Amino acid sequence: MWDKLNHLGKIRKPFLFISDFEAQELIAVPLDELEQHDIKYSIDENYKYKKHPHVLKKTPISFEEYKDRFDYVQEKIKNGDTYLLNLTTPTKIETDLSLDDIFNVSNAHYKLKYKDKFVCFSPEKFVQIKDNNISTFPMKGTIDADIPQAKSVILANEKEMAEHIMVVDLLRNDLNIVANNVHVEDFRYVTCIDAGDKKLLQVSSHICGDIDEDWHENIGSILKELLPAGSISGTPKKSTLGIIKSIENYRRGFFSGVFGIYDGKTFDSAVMIRFIEKQESGLVYKSGGGITLDSDVTSEYKEMLDKIYIP
Repeated sequence: MWDKLNHLGKIRKPFLFISDFEAQELIAVPLDELEQHDIKYSIDENYKYKKHPHVLKKTPISFEEYKDRFDYVQEKIKNGDTYLLNLTTPTKIETDLSLDDIFNVSNAHYKLKYKDKFVCFSPEKFVQIKDNNISTFPMKGTIDADIPQAKSVILANEKEMAEHIMVVDLLRNDLNIVANNVHVEDFRYVTCIDAGDKKLLQVSSHICGDIDEDWHENIGSILKELLPAGSISGTPKKSTLGIIKSIENYRRGFFSGVFGIYDGKTFDSAVMIRFIEKQESGLVYKSGGGITLDSDVTSEYKEMLDKIYIP
């Protein structure tokens, strides 16, 4: 299935691709066919924030149930099976908005609405390719911007620092599979995003490297090597993915997968976080955060809930 992306890249045919979390299900649609497939997207680095009512009623899992899963992950960390694991969970939500409404009112650098199945509005870049240079932008570390001296607090937090370093190391190793001269261009920079009725500060890094001029005809192969995204899985990746499958007790599906646009010259993509899925029983919002040995269960539960919003 990844060969289809290689073919489209070889003939310089612009396309949108969507991969599920496990990189087992791939959707690839030429850009001139999106409308007939009922797919909408927006990539806008300089969007203007539009205020809108934030009308999500949340019914999350109990703290006790979350703590059981958290404690299990902690045991796996102590056993050396993982050092960082992104633990996620589905939360039932209620809103008067349709998926189309949510797509239209939400504010995000990356937005995608796939049929009447899901919508995501992600602040997190995955991979960008331009002029034979490939970059990735892991995002780890979130704090309420209203906390006094929030930027200093998040950057000084040892747990957040350790988590971020692990993800940067993982993504740097991933890029080394497909690129040369891989290096960290910008380490732990802070951006502010609108999160419903509050603002959040998020910490990211920029890692980049050089790739061959024939990357267009190998775009599918490159992406396959890099998935699942390290920032939303953990490290070491293989064993951590096994733990995720055993503990999360639900299927992520396209949540925390990746979608991207190839325009014939450049490639841009995002990790599909901030994700609402339409199920038979109603709408579900999937969210979570990175767990390390130093994580605090109360803080992680709160972070999981804080990430349930329409930006």
